[in-house]
Amino acid sequence: MVIVRSGLRTRFASRGHVFAFTLILSMLLSGCGGDDSSDPAFVSAARPQVVQLMSDMQAPGAVVYVQSPKGNWLESFGVAQRGTGATIPTNANFRVGSVTKTWTATVILQLVQEGKLSLADPVSKYISNVPNGTTNTIQQLLAMRSGLYNYSRDLGFNQTLDAQPETLWTTDELLTIAYSHPEEFPPDTSFDYSNTNYILLGEIIEHITGMSAADAIKTRLFAPLGLTATYMPPEDNTAIPAPSAHGYLWGTNVETATSSALSPARQAAAKDGSLQPTDVTNASASWGWTAGSGISTIKELASVVQRMVGGGYLNPDLQSKRLSTCTSLRPSNPNAPSYCLGIVKYGTYYGHNGQISGFNTFMVYDPATATTIVIWTTTADSPDGRPPADTIGQMVIAELAKP
Repeated sequence: MVIVRSGLRTRFASRGHVFAFTLILSMLLSGCGGDDSSDPAFVSAARPQVVQLMSDMQAPGAVVYVQSPKGNWLESFGVAQRGTGATIPTNANFRVGSVTKTWTATVILQLVQEGKLSLADPVSKYISNVPNGTTNTIQQLLAMRSGLYNYSRDLGFNQTLDAQPETLWTTDELLTIAYSHPEEFPPDTSFDYSNTNYILLGEIIEHITGMSAADAIKTRLFAPLGLTATYMPPEDNTAIPAPSAHGYLWGTNVETATSSALSPARQAAAKDGSLQPTDVTNASASWGWTAGSGISTIKELASVVQRMVGGGYLNPDLQSKRLSTCTSLRPSNPNAPSYCLGIVKYGTYYGHNGQISGFNTFMVYDPATATTIVIWTTTADSPDGRPPADTIGQMVIAELAKP
């Protein structure tokens, strides 16, 4: 049984007016409609929590998709654009952010499988002038253990994102920013999430295949599945195809470059309505390239993660290595997520999250139970720093785990 709804509607106050939480929550709850008696138990339990979390995190819109032995669920929440009553189509296109990294990593691993490169190859074999390039390896780039500075934390870079969101970035410009900062640590001695690693992997894909990274990813990953709405757009194309929703940014890129949470004063301003989010729907995603510029739809992304985790893109030995070579993000917590080779382990689930230009995506698959969860929201972070899609996703995982 598939539950498909898009009637949970809310109206957000226009810029400069007070944000009315009580009214919004009331409207959201009253918009459910229909007879819910046939819903799977986890859906009945999760739906009001989605509504409450969206209100708490001030997320304008979301779409939830679950395929599981306990039932399936496809539903949109909120509005496609603040200040309107337009619901989000469940087949809407959206930016997947760092989920793009899973695509890039999968193609790199396919090239390893084909004998065209080795995980132990130094980066300098393919790209010159990379700091520590003779000791940094392909595997260290994949696993976020290179120590290379993450260009997206750079102050000047974030100032440009705020002042000139339409800027088209080249990979040379992004890498120049990264190389202008000291390395965080010697290769393979620690973990640090860095978009720089995946820009380099994109360049390596192009070097080896002789194709654009976008074409290589499309040809190898999406065309075999007949997917047409999942792709990396040209760097100079800032539009999201229709149907789509608007994406929003709380605060500024500078404010959130090193900490997702706004200051307490700014959080209070967001809560009382004196701070409103910025519409960043058409901001350039070129700065993400093979680290984060992808676009998809929720059902197509589900097909990708099922194959990526469940098998089909890689041979069993390399797939096993991919899913077992992991670094815990919080070693003191055995339940914390772990970063593997371009994929994240969340308990028994594998996948990735993504945040870019007004969108947050959470995409996971549990091969043991054949359960898929894909969620996306129309803001990357809430004012208090929580990623809405990730937060909703973890709640759904908890509900599915209940007897």
